[in-house]
Amino acid sequence: MMESQMIEALRRVEERFAELEHQLSQPDVARDPRKLRDLSKERSRLDLTVRKSAEYKGIEKVIVEDEAAIASGDAELAELAAAELPELREKSAALAEELKKLLLPRDPDDDKNVICEIRAGTGGDEATLFAAELVRMYTKYAESRGWKQEMMSLSENEAGGYKEAIFSLVGESVYREMKFESGVHRVQRVPATEGSGRIHTSAATVAVLPEVEDVDIDVREEDLRVDVYRAGGKGGQGVNTTDSAVRITHIPTGVVVTCQDERSQIKNRARAMKVLRARLYDAKLQETQAKYAAARKSQVSTGDRSAKIRTYNFPQGRVTDHRINFTIYSLTNFMEGEIGEMSEALVVADAAERLAELAGGNAGN
Repeated sequence: MMESQMIEALRRVEERFAELEHQLSQPDVARDPRKLRDLSKERSRLDLTVRKSAEYKGIEKVIVEDEAAIASGDAELAELAAAELPELREKSAALAEELKKLLLPRDPDDDKNVICEIRAGTGGDEATLFAAELVRMYTKYAESRGWKQEMMSLSENEAGGYKEAIFSLVGESVYREMKFESGVHRVQRVPATEGSGRIHTSAATVAVLPEVEDVDIDVREEDLRVDVYRAGGKGGQGVNTTDSAVRITHIPTGVVVTCQDERSQIKNRARAMKVLRARLYDAKLQETQAKYAAARKSQVSTGDRSAKIRTYNFPQGRVTDHRINFTIYSLTNFMEGEIGEMSEALVVADAAERLAELAGGNAGN
C-alpha cells in the first residue's frame, strides 16, 4: 500500500493537472504564446504521473476485489483471485516505486537549454587538445539527441587545441542530461609529442550553465561596462578591420565576458549578454546549493566544480566517473559522443539519493 504522503501528493498533482487542462482551453491563454508554452510544458510533465496514478488505482481496486472474493467463501472465485493476486501485488509495488520517483521535486531548470564552457587546465598543449576533444564529444552527443549547437566563442592555439570554447545547446531536456558534466575532467595518455612513451595527466574544466531569459535574472544597464575592440585571430593575426569584438564587465560581480566570433558588433554583444546572464544565474544556483551541499554525501547534485569528477584513461580504454564510481570500458565510443549511458547513470544516482533523503525526511516528521 502507498504511504499517506504519496496519496496526498498524487491528489495535488491530479488537481493541478485538471486545472491546467481547464486553463489551456481558455481563449486568453491561446492568445498568449508564452503562457501557452509554459502551461503546455507543465501539463506534459504531469501527464505521465497522472496516467501511472490511474493505473495504480485500477490495480489496487482489483486487489481489494480479489481479497473480498477470497473471503467470500466461494471456492471457485477464491481460487481465481488467489491465482492472480501475486502478479497484481508485484505490479502495484513496482508502480508505487515509479510514482515515488515521478513525485520527486523537479529541478526547475531541467527543461532549459544550456551554455557550455570548456577550458583547458593543467597540461599545456595536451590540455588544449583534450578540451577540443571534449567539445567534439559533446557535439556528437548533441547530434545524436537532435539538439542544435551553436559556437559562441572559440579561442584556439597553434597546436590545434582549444584554450576556451563556449557554445550553446538547444533542445529537449538539455540541462537535465548535461548538468552533471560540470567539473574537472582528467585525461591520462601518452601525448603524440612524447617520444619516451611516458603517460601524461592533463585536465580541462567543463561548466554547464542553464540558459536564462531576461525575466530569470535582472541585469541593469548601469551595472555594465561595455568595451569594443578589434578582433584578433589565432596567433594574433587580425581577422577584422572594425571594432566588432565586445567585452562586457558586470561591475557588481566582476564577471567579464568577451565575444569576437561574429563580424557584427551587435551580434557579438547579444551573444556576450546571453553568456553573462547564464553565468550570473549559475552563480546564484551555486550559492543556493552551497547552503546544503555539506550535508550531501556525494557531489552528483551539487555540480561541485572544484573536484575532479571524471578520468579518461586511454592506455586502459576506460572512463570513470568518480562521483558514482561508474566505469565504462569503451572509451573510443565514449569520445565519439556515446555518453548516454554515463549521463543516465548520473541521473539515476541523483534520483536515488534524493529518494533516500526524502525517506529520511519523512521518517523524521
